[in-house]
Amino acid sequence: MARFLDKLINFFKWPVAIYMLISLPALFLSLKFFDIKSVHMIALICGLVFFVFSKTMMDASVRTSMQIIAHELTHTFFALITFHKIRHIRLNPDDTGGEMGFIGDGNWLIVIGPYFFPFFALIYMIIMSFLPPQIVWHGILGYFLGYHIDTVGSQIHDKQTDLPKVGYKFCLAFLPGANLFTIGSILAFNAKSWAGIGQYIKLIWHLNFDFYHQAFELLKSMMTF
Repeated sequence: MARFLDKLINFFKWPVAIYMLISLPALFLSLKFFDIKSVHMIALICGLVFFVFSKTMMDASVRTSMQIIAHELTHTFFALITFHKIRHIRLNPDDTGGEMGFIGDGNWLIVIGPYFFPFFALIYMIIMSFLPPQIVWHGILGYFLGYHIDTVGSQIHDKQTDLPKVGYKFCLAFLPGANLFTIGSILAFNAKSWAGIGQYIKLIWHLNFDFYHQAFELLKSMMTF
């Protein structure tokens, strides 16, 4: 099963990257559809701002350790959901990194997962689904959103060993759109829970269709001018 999934996922590697690339205009445009004046959004922004301030007071070694843990757990998450058996998870004692080993060849999602997927935020969103409605939960979600953005930003650099494994061209095509989609999905969840994410995916689809339909019509009119 794992081998079949690896081949299937690897087959769609570049189609997914190209879709994310051509969806960039829609992903940017989608952000304006969120009501920034809503109570939920204000709470989320407050939580995000709180993260920015708390980051300056956080011990550097603790922050690095948490980022490494999140990184390796995300690798592990994608390995498990694609039916790979985990051999080991190791964290270097000097906070220079870590390693996760699994059985099988693997796929690009396992490799690139930590650079766009909000593992801790997802865990919190699942927990939040079972909590009674309280505005403070949205503020905590904003904190996790800030944590995710900071973690991804700190991990994307030229010394990162994962990125060459999938190729820098692929990373350039895939990661900007994937991270915008992640942020948009968290904002959608903040607004309307899991149903909001479904609506957000439909919104991106419609914005893509409208954008490229208008681009095609403009190109056609220029060619017939």
